[in-house]
Amino acid sequence: MIMKLRNILTVLAIMTAATACFKLDKDPEGVLSTNNPFRSTGEIQNYINQFYETAVRTQDFGMGGGNHIAGSDTYSDNMAASAPVARINGALSIGNAVSLSAYTRIRNVNFLLNNKDNCDKTGNYNQLIGEAYYFRAWYYYQLLKDYGGVAIVKEPLNPDLEAMQVGQDSRTAVTDFILEDLDEAISLLNEQNSAATMRVHRDVARALKSEVALFEGTWEKYHKAKNDAFYDKTVTDDKIQSYLRTAAEAAKAVMDRGVWAIHNTGKTNDDYRVVFQTTNLDNNKEVLWYKRYDGDLVGNNVDRYLNKGGGGVGVTSSLVNDYLSIDGRPYTKAEREAAQVVYGQELLPTVRDPRLAQTVAMPGQVLRPDMQEGMPAPPLFAEGHHHNTTGYAILKHVQIDYTGNLEAEYKGATPAIQVRYADVLLNYAEALAELDGAGNESRIIAALKPLRDRVGMPAMDFDREYNTEADYPFRSLNKYIQAVRRERRVEQALEGRRFYDIARWAAADVLLVNWTPEGALFTGSNLPTLRDNFSELVYDQDSGNNLFLTGVAGDARRYIIPIPPGTMSGGYKFKENRDYLLPFQQRLLTLTGNKWQQNPGW
Repeated sequence: MIMKLRNILTVLAIMTAATACFKLDKDPEGVLSTNNPFRSTGEIQNYINQFYETAVRTQDFGMGGGNHIAGSDTYSDNMAASAPVARINGALSIGNAVSLSAYTRIRNVNFLLNNKDNCDKTGNYNQLIGEAYYFRAWYYYQLLKDYGGVAIVKEPLNPDLEAMQVGQDSRTAVTDFILEDLDEAISLLNEQNSAATMRVHRDVARALKSEVALFEGTWEKYHKAKNDAFYDKTVTDDKIQSYLRTAAEAAKAVMDRGVWAIHNTGKTNDDYRVVFQTTNLDNNKEVLWYKRYDGDLVGNNVDRYLNKGGGGVGVTSSLVNDYLSIDGRPYTKAEREAAQVVYGQELLPTVRDPRLAQTVAMPGQVLRPDMQEGMPAPPLFAEGHHHNTTGYAILKHVQIDYTGNLEAEYKGATPAIQVRYADVLLNYAEALAELDGAGNESRIIAALKPLRDRVGMPAMDFDREYNTEADYPFRSLNKYIQAVRRERRVEQALEGRRFYDIARWAAADVLLVNWTPEGALFTGSNLPTLRDNFSELVYDQDSGNNLFLTGVAGDARRYIIPIPPGTMSGGYKFKENRDYLLPFQQRLLTLTGNKWQQNPGW
């Protein structure tokens, strides 16, 4: 009876740790008291499973940023909703600052790591502790991306003010701490050859290590080059180079195993898209780790929002225009304008990189099993979540043959891919281009060739692909960096990664500031004739418009814009001196005895 009671108390203590409201930025709420927790690997595994809910990228159609996948590119130049996102439109205020909930999770990981020696180091002990180090690194990485330098905390803090007045560490120190945790994770985690367990493994940690090092190396390089307020003033060029070398080495360690491969069955017009709609990816060699959904139990709402071509969003022409021609050239303005006269011609896989037609729906594309004749054009005039804002509808992530409930919330089964082998190859290629593009030319071409081969595109040719047109944002970059950035954009399009790429490249000045998202050509094309209800579209009136276009009445060519021109005259108002990072709550600064500094510009 005494032993049974002790076990119950231990479980309750663990549950308390898992749900504790203690935060670095919140007043202490109580003392966690327990006696010898984690005496078995079973207890550790039950405890650590909580982090598989909060340290993953979720697959739903949330447009609130964070770690959503399918909807979060509205925080970028890839996708646009009917209202500008506050962060990229410079509309946030200090009142929008939120509590740093990651510290609650970090505290829970620290509780495990500080008590892990209570358990016999047998069975899957190393794997589980490796997962804990991985998750702590993940939570700190999220803080680094949004806030920069924060406090490194390795122990569950005692709930008293002295303990909570922890100083703020530099972003370089935080990055180094993340990389140390990932090295520890790599040393402990199992080696796996598939994603079947749906648990973190050694190559997942290596992939994250390459991402973190690339993120910080490029963040410091490009913000330092602009001498803005966002880089670590103590960072040296040697330190930046070391991050880039670390990124390349970690990615190469995954590549050298020879286990993973780009999904390629020879179907150049289908293989890329299939990866993102397959419910069970256990045996797909491209996927290192994913989260599976079951529409009957735990589902997502991707299909519900996108299965008629809407979702309340649309792909921008900025993204569409960046895809190369089928023979590997920049698709010039003259070619685009000629093709746009007939809606969908610019998307054809015989004309453009076939990843475009597998990301943006072509006219006639079937998006759901009961769509007999396909979608002639996106629903520019539709109510609720089926509305399309740009004339370019999302195909990527849509399970076109899904037979589950297509109308109810959270009944879809689109997978949440955490890490693809493509991500590893892109990290490797970009790190090499940043280190020495000319000296690494052949390695970059070889690394990215599998991505091109899958869709029948020619291998990378830096001279042929170099875009120097006057309106191309990255025309001033060297040809190696420009090419790998474009490849990253089209391969990872609509996966919620673009904003952080823009941020680490310090590129908001050329991609977001004073930029107005545009969509497909409307006036001057056959698009107005393709759907019966387009006759109900209203524009060029003082009020009552349900479609907005560039230019003025009488212009020969007018493009769809998702947002009423009067609400964002002059384009997005991203503040370069402020919006690369989010603000801290004032109460956090007070709670820590003002040992933290507010982020620049707030």
